[in-house]
Amino acid sequence: MNLKEAMQMKNFVVVGDTINEKKYAYKIKNQLLAKEYNVAAVGKELKSINEVDFDIDILDLCINPVAGLKLLKENKKTFKNIVIQPGAESEEIIKYLRENKLPYIESCLLVGLRLY
Repeated sequence: MNLKEAMQMKNFVVVGDTINEKKYAYKIKNQLLAKEYNVAAVGKELKSINEVDFDIDILDLCINPVAGLKLLKENKKTFKNIVIQPGAESEEIIKYLRENKLPYIESCLLVGLRLY
């Protein structure tokens, strides 16, 4: 899946600090909501991806890589793709995703919202 295809999905989970207006997770969550995507927030609002009460299309990692990896390892829900935002990537996350054959792209949803 590429960024254009990701933006055609409907159900997003933003993983990061979605409460602090200065954080990118906050901006991403609110811009997705403004464009009428279905959005849940994990990190400051929900504590686990497993608490999301809808089928997930896109997991957006906009969080410290150590915390992101922990949440991924605890996750039991299915999803179509992960978007790893700049700064949320790490060798450990990429290794975990590859070993578990989990689909991902390294990209930015803010860019996707502007382009598509």
